Amino acid sequence: MREILQRAVPYDVTARRLPGIAPLEVEDWIWVDDAFGAQMAERARLLAERRDEVLAVTPEGEGAAQELLEVVLAWLKAHAPGYRLGASEVERPDGVVVPVERDDPMGTLGHLVQEDLCLMEKSGDEHNLTAAVLCFPASWRLSEKIGRPLTDIHVPVPEYDEGIAKRVQRLFDGVQVGRPLWRFNALRYAEPDLFQPRARREPLETQARGLPYLRSERQCVLRLPETRACVFSIHTFVVRDVENGPEATPAP
Repeated sequence: MREILQRAVPYDVTARRLPGIAPLEVEDWIWVDDAFGAQMAERARLLAERRDEVLAVTPEGEGAAQELLEVVLAWLKAHAPGYRLGASEVERPDGVVVPVERDDPMGTLGHLVQEDLCLMEKSGDEHNLTAAVLCFPASWRLSEKIGRPLTDIHVPVPEYDEGIAKRVQRLFDGVQVGRPLWRFNALRYAEPDLFQPRARREPLETQARGLPYLRSERQCVLRLPETRACVFSIHTFVVRDVENGPEATPAP
């Protein structure tokens, strides 16, 4: 068991109807919180020991992955004074220096920011997951979702019915460059581990009240200007013994 906790979730986790989307200012996209150093160390461990489980790039996603790295570097330079950017390396707020490896964009991103980053690209009627660095999965496996469309990715989330699927697809179709969106979910777990993969055939056990850990994902959707891919970023909070918290609501 690896207990890496924040002191609090910095927004009201009262449940709201899916998909619960709200506008987001661009400068508020990527966060650094009080668990930054510990979460980044855990990301480094997972990328070193379990890279095939936490990182995947399809041939279709290579261009968007390259663009995402450049977009994040530009965002950090403009909006994150805790980072120091050089020509070929970045010093993080915790003092760790990360080489910028442009032939490994998703791996570099996994060492730069707390957010997990998934790239969704339109193919036919739906967006498909074409690349991701997902160190902190909440009850799903990247290997089962990579290359698949939105509706398949969300199996077996009970609330993700046909109506929600259409709304989420319209969201991805409609998000504009420079006008990102965000939402959150709230789950309860028996263990605090950030790396919580679970095969789709395994039952979810995240809805029971009384489980000692509340896990909330701050999820943002942002459009890349060149490839037009959608970035789905996930900032994970885990806190202990939250009284009177919401009923867990698995969400896309």
